[in-house]
Amino acid sequence: MQKKIISEWISVGMLSERTGVSVSALHFYERKGLIKSQRNTSNHRQYPKHVIRIVSLIQVAQRTGFSLEDILLEFEGLPNRTRVTLEDWEALGSRWQSELDRKITQLTELKNMMADCIGCGCLSLERCWLLNPSDELGEKGTGPRLMTE
Repeated sequence: MQKKIISEWISVGMLSERTGVSVSALHFYERKGLIKSQRNTSNHRQYPKHVIRIVSLIQVAQRTGFSLEDILLEFEGLPNRTRVTLEDWEALGSRWQSELDRKITQLTELKNMMADCIGCGCLSLERCWLLNPSDELGEKGTGPRLMTE
């Protein structure tokens, strides 16, 4: 029985299919320096298979509110920039933990204030008048004061 040789490289179309990310988005990630490709003999882009994991990590990070710039900074800090290892994943998790906790707290506060006053100083709702009489929060600065303190 012959052993099937599995290529370590995949096309941009295959990467798109495996990750669910459009080809144009993959090209954008590459322009931003998040992923890297090389050209084959036919001058087509090809990516190492491990880029599937990197693109998946980008998707998860974006869904949790990290910008592409934040993600790139984190990737640049990885000791093994070419592959995301278990150790890399754990290091990212510990570095992102405090930021994720901050985001969770902020979103929970927003959720709890959706039916309440956010301290914008608008005085347009009767409830705002009760929580912010005489626009006292306006003296502390502009914007949603109860959400930024």
